[in-house]
Amino acid sequence: MKKLIVVTGPTAVGKTELCLGLAERLSVPIINADSRQLYRDLKIGTAAPTEAQLQRVRHYFVGTLALDEYYSASMYEQQVTALLPSLFAKSDYALLTGGSMMYIDAVCNGIDDIPTVDDDTRNLLKQRLADEGLEALCEELHRLDPEHWAIVDRKNPRRVVHALEICLMTGRTYTSFRKKESGECGQGASPRSFQVVKIGLTRPRKEIYDRINRRVDQMMADGLLDEARRLYPWRHLNALNTVGYKEMFACLDGTWTLSEAVERLKGNTRRYARKQLTWFKRDPAVTWFSPDEPEAIFSHITT
Repeated sequence: MKKLIVVTGPTAVGKTELCLGLAERLSVPIINADSRQLYRDLKIGTAAPTEAQLQRVRHYFVGTLALDEYYSASMYEQQVTALLPSLFAKSDYALLTGGSMMYIDAVCNGIDDIPTVDDDTRNLLKQRLADEGLEALCEELHRLDPEHWAIVDRKNPRRVVHALEICLMTGRTYTSFRKKESGECGQGASPRSFQVVKIGLTRPRKEIYDRINRRVDQMMADGLLDEARRLYPWRHLNALNTVGYKEMFACLDGTWTLSEAVERLKGNTRRYARKQLTWFKRDPAVTWFSPDEPEAIFSHITT
């Protein structure tokens, strides 16, 4: 059976270099599973592959969207599963990597059609957000769907409100629409014609944090503030409501000094890395390695 190799792990753990090496050894392209790297104008803040890396190995789903284009995990699932047959016609392997939990889950398990929210529910939650505030709605989401609460961006009103809308309208958790009951890739309501091999990359937490801090310093040296300045007129778009740009926008607004914004960016990235690890470690199908074990990873994949 053909194998989809899924390489996951927290931000800055070392997925990029490990996967470039794997792709070259397997003679396959890389399928990006970082939801923000799909946007063509977010290069520095998303640590998108460099031109040299793109020349080294072909990448799919990198820099394909304009900032204002709507995109979803469901669309990603459809496009990746449509691409895979052509890749499997050339190789027994395909390689998907990134840290966007929902996108990876959608490809592995499929994703149900999330119902359209009716006007009454939407208006109710809009009013409750105005009256009660985001924190109160987060607490309710924690009570109704603790699994989604654990991974959702709780500073993003749109995502919190939408999850609550689904919970209240359907009487089901938002998670239940995103996650097949089996919890196993290819064995749920959307069976796959390929085997999924999940590799998780991790390091000691202090090492991950040090790598995050160094990555942020490098982003600043590469011109993250200037990139954010160019993007500032579009800061209201969902594509820019993400760690890296929010902190720089706050600096440009005068809310924080540059040094404060950089420290906030480092702290928020560390929190996101913890959230990623929590999500991935709940999946018993993941086999964990250090990124410094390429031979063990290659042997696991090919046996």
